[in-house]
This record gives sequence, C-alpha cells and structure tokens, in this order.
Amino acid sequence: MAHLRQHADEFEAELKQAVSLGTTIMAASFDGGVVLGADSRTSTGNYVANRVTDKLTPLCENVYVCRSGSAADTQNMAAYVQYYLQQHRMELDREVSVSVAANLAKQLVYNNKNMLQAGLIVAGFDKKEGGSVFALPLGGTLLQVPFAIGGSGSAYIYGFCDKFWRPNMSAEEAKKFVVQAVSHAMARDGSSGGCIRTVVITKDGVRRDFVPGSNVPQHYGELGAQYATAMA
Repeated sequence: MAHLRQHADEFEAELKQAVSLGTTIMAASFDGGVVLGADSRTSTGNYVANRVTDKLTPLCENVYVCRSGSAADTQNMAAYVQYYLQQHRMELDREVSVSVAANLAKQLVYNNKNMLQAGLIVAGFDKKEGGSVFALPLGGTLLQVPFAIGGSGSAYIYGFCDKFWRPNMSAEEAKKFVVQAVSHAMARDGSSGGCIRTVVITKDGVRRDFVPGSNVPQHYGELGAQYATAMA
C-alpha cells in the first residue's frame, strides 16, 4: 500500500505544477479568405490533460480565434467576446467585421493583462476587408499581419513560415501550408501534439476539418505510427 500512496502523492504533485502554456496555433490569409490551424494537446506540467482539445473557437459566424496560454483564461475570454459581438450584431443588424472582433478581444486582454495568460490570433472574413488575420500576443498588443503563429511550438517554425508563406495562395495551398507548419512544430515541441484542426473561412462560409494524429505528416527524427504499433 505504501508504494500506491507514493504514486498517488507523485501524481498529485504533478497536477499542482504550473500550467504549461505550450501549444501551436497559427492563421494565414490567402486570396479569398483565411485558414486557422492548431494542435490539440493541453498540458499541466508534464501531464497531458487533454489530447484532443479544440483551440479554434468561433467568436461569431465569420470570425474565429486561435487560443494559447491558460485554457481557463482563453475560454472565458472567448465567451465574453462572443457575448458582446452577439449584442453588437443585433444592434447593427449586419455582419461583424474582423477588425471589430479583434479590437474587442484586444481591449479585454489589455485591460486585464496583469491577470491573464492569453495569447490569441483572431482571423476571419468580412465583405469590406476580405480575409484578415490579427495577432494578439500576451499583454494585449494588436497587429494585423498576413499570417501569425503563436504558442511554444511557434519558436520552431519561424523560418519555415517565412520561407513558404506567399501572398495570393489558393485555399488548398494555404491549408497545406498551415498543416505542414503545425506538424513541424508538433515534431519538435514537447508541449504540442495530438491531431491538427483547421478552419477555412471565405465568403461562402466556414469549413472545419482535422488531421488525425496517425495522419499528421512525419518529419526527420520522428518514429512513424508503424513503430508505435510494433511496440504496443
């Protein structure tokens, strides 16, 4: 019984560690819309709390947010923005612009920056500006960019994204770019993993998809799924 108590104490100590902010999120604009992508791993210290987290959250019909940082902080942030945008749309009776959604998120993050651990990417499509991507890192700075990456996995793919992103890509090219970038981050970052979820937003609406963990592209130094099966 003593060894069982020891294991229970060790497990409890793991759960009390500081929440890991590791993840990989990104969004990229293309000719006619945007693609958002993210891994699905949520960590608490060295413990993987959730392998299939959905980090791509709708703020309204045409705008989504990629969430990194404290899961509790970003989930509540998204809920507040959803509520305010719903009121805003009912008052104006028209589509919400991406910039309005991004600026609302910025105000909430900036005004509470000492209490939040939230790194966000807001992206979507509206009739006035087309596809737009806004980076909202820790602290509440807001930048409109052609593509944005965030989370601990982003440190491994800056060079990849700088080399392979280009303007006026098609939707499929942009989606392939996002999946490849996120898979590279997952291969190198221990806090990123699971499956890859994507959201494509255009004038025609929203299309969600995901790449199961067994189908995520393999990269140099990784053991493929066939090795994991052989060792099971």
